[in-house]
Amino acid sequence: MKILKYLFLLALLSLVALTVFVATQKGIFSVERSKVINSPRASVYNYVNDFRNYEDFESWALEDSSLKMTYPNKTSGNGASFYWTGSEGNGNAITLKTKEGESIEQKMKYDGTEADVQWTFKDTLAGKTKVTWKAKGTMSFLFKVYSALNGGSNKVIGTIYEKSLANIDKNLDYETRTFAVKVNGVVKKTETPYIKQTFTSEIQKVYKNARVVIPKLIHFSETNGLSANGKPFIIYHTYNTTTGLAKISICLPTNKEISTSAGSDILAGKLNGFEAVKTTLTGDYSHTSEAITKTTSFINKEKLTPELSWSHLEILALSKLDVKSPSKLMTEIYFPIKSKVIEPVVETAATPAYKPQTQPAQVKPATPATAAPKTEEEQSEF
Repeated sequence: MKILKYLFLLALLSLVALTVFVATQKGIFSVERSKVINSPRASVYNYVNDFRNYEDFESWALEDSSLKMTYPNKTSGNGASFYWTGSEGNGNAITLKTKEGESIEQKMKYDGTEADVQWTFKDTLAGKTKVTWKAKGTMSFLFKVYSALNGGSNKVIGTIYEKSLANIDKNLDYETRTFAVKVNGVVKKTETPYIKQTFTSEIQKVYKNARVVIPKLIHFSETNGLSANGKPFIIYHTYNTTTGLAKISICLPTNKEISTSAGSDILAGKLNGFEAVKTTLTGDYSHTSEAITKTTSFINKEKLTPELSWSHLEILALSKLDVKSPSKLMTEIYFPIKSKVIEPVVETAATPAYKPQTQPAQVKPATPATAAPKTEEEQSEF
């Protein structure tokens, strides 16, 4: 019994000594890790700049099955944030400042541990990117104990960073580059009422904007007694590859038509039925251009007549709100065509090949309604 008592006292004294030792440490840490990622700088920057991707590459998030992440409407750029809860603690992060394609500054808090985080992105040879991930901050008492027992903060945090950077490389190299395009052929789209936000966007930022707007449309529908009647979609009124700009409406199909109040940034509309060539893109949105090229070739080969009063429509069948992996995204693209009319053909000259619309086009005015008149924005788009 005396031996057990002495062992207990020894263990207690060791614990007290460890506690005193840890408590007297400053608790300040500074960690830095770098890795060359096998992807272009813009792709790496955009991937890291969106907090929704963190659960796909942060090693601690992948290893903790109890972890649950919560995202507000804004998850990329200045002011973006996200929160997490788990069996090992809770935390949050916010983006304070970004320099497009070059750097990201963030603030992270985790159960009393706080850190100033900085990412930098630099081009290397052969189109690769050197990513440097730095963190400076103060540790909570429990994290100081954990670090002391596991080789120090540089080893503990550094190991997390090394694994996470390797995951970024793997995800971007495989997930972003894996895609498939299938031209499904001519289909008919049925009439669809919807709510929308319309604005001009850089083409390369359309999907980033969609991830901000779609949650707003969903919230609007829920608070106004509407039900979503399908997947969100994007109407491209114009698609100017010369300027890199497109006039778009980001839409949520609804179960009924409504009228919105004057001054609302969310408006109502109705998509009339139309014929189109449908193409399915499975994979990251960055491959949309390949899908458009194949669709254009099909239209020309089949000698179809495009409807040039607007550009095209994209349905986000499986978006980043539905799946994590870029390779599993699914976008249905519809290029409007004119219905074929059987009539005598007089060949006077070669019909020019169809090319995607690159200059702004006027949208056809809506057919006058027989019911009470609507505002211009609430009339049918086509």
